[in-house]
Amino acid sequence: MASLPPPPPPQWVVRMNTPMPRPSKEAASIPDPPGFSRKMAGKNNRAQQSSTTSAPSKPIETDTLKLKKAWEIALAPSKQIPMNAIMMYMSGNSLQIFSIMMVFMLFKGPIQGLINTNTVFAKFDTEGTRGKLLGVKAIYVVMQLVLLCLGIWKVNAMGLLPTTRSDWLAWESERQPLERAYFAFG
Repeated sequence: MASLPPPPPPQWVVRMNTPMPRPSKEAASIPDPPGFSRKMAGKNNRAQQSSTTSAPSKPIETDTLKLKKAWEIALAPSKQIPMNAIMMYMSGNSLQIFSIMMVFMLFKGPIQGLINTNTVFAKFDTEGTRGKLLGVKAIYVVMQLVLLCLGIWKVNAMGLLPTTRSDWLAWESERQPLERAYFAFG
């Protein structure tokens, strides 16, 4: 029995394997849009390819980029200050679960930030950035302390800081007895 030849491939397979036809002369006669140049397009294309494939080659450039990123991280808590201030104002001064949780979260973030200061900036620490990184860390610590001061302000507004009297019932006035009692021993 003779074998049959294989069926021809589908049309889409043939189209996928054939090269694209050259543009016709009609397409070449269409002018480029204003401001477009084929020479500049080729140069921009090569520049984009080379910039995406290669990292900064000089250590000075990488140190500069690391320092910029470190400054972004150091200034990030300053962006939280207005948001947290508005949230603390809106949560009210009464002792409710919502306001207590807000104050807890306000203290938790900066305390963790202060504890993890060195680990946050460890990836940016090189010989070239070590001296400049101290200033960045100092600004980061200052921003975290400002957030802590905001939390202390809120706790004071809630009446939880003992600032008026030294006894534990600072909100009560001293009680005066209505009448005196005299004990007779006898």
